[in-house]
Amino acid sequence: MGEFLDAILGFPTVLFTFLLVIVIAYWLIVLFGGADTEVLDGDVVDGVADGGFGGFLGSVGLGGVPATVGLSVLVLVAWFASLAGSTVGGGALLRVGVLVGALVVAWLAARVIVIPLRRLFPVTSGDSRTAFVGRTCVIRTGTVTEAFGQAEVTAADGSSAIVQVRQTGTDTFTAGSTAVIYEYDQHGEFFWVVPTPGHRELS
Repeated sequence: MGEFLDAILGFPTVLFTFLLVIVIAYWLIVLFGGADTEVLDGDVVDGVADGGFGGFLGSVGLGGVPATVGLSVLVLVAWFASLAGSTVGGGALLRVGVLVGALVVAWLAARVIVIPLRRLFPVTSGDSRTAFVGRTCVIRTGTVTEAFGQAEVTAADGSSAIVQVRQTGTDTFTAGSTAVIYEYDQHGEFFWVVPTPGHRELS
């Protein structure tokens, strides 16, 4: 256990250990409905990064998924690569080489990993997004407020998308509950929702 702690707290792995702790903490907050994947995405189209930091990830081949997802994959792979490389020991120069090598390996591996993940985050155009109005969606976050919320909606062709949703009332939404999309906000790029009749929860 002591050797493991020395490894993850030694240079260069400690750099990625710190980032990994932040990533884990972030996704725990998301899991319990306290944050949104928009946080690092810049301009977002249906939950998929289209600009800002997400635009940078797209330029290095990690686009097509929310920036938070691409960054999380990058950090996780870099941490593992750095940890593996640090086991060889060596001086400061070699450790700098491990840092550079870990970043390169993480970038190459992350590009491969995000390919299947892109299917979970389909990008839709402005015209196709309006087609979701009137459809029932399933809430995927722990709550929906005037500033936060995500839901999964199925299009007419059977494909599904994760979209940003908001409400103007004080209805209680939980993960798995159903709602009806009644309007699309082009400025905010999100959908307004209201509870479905019966407002049941789905597994």
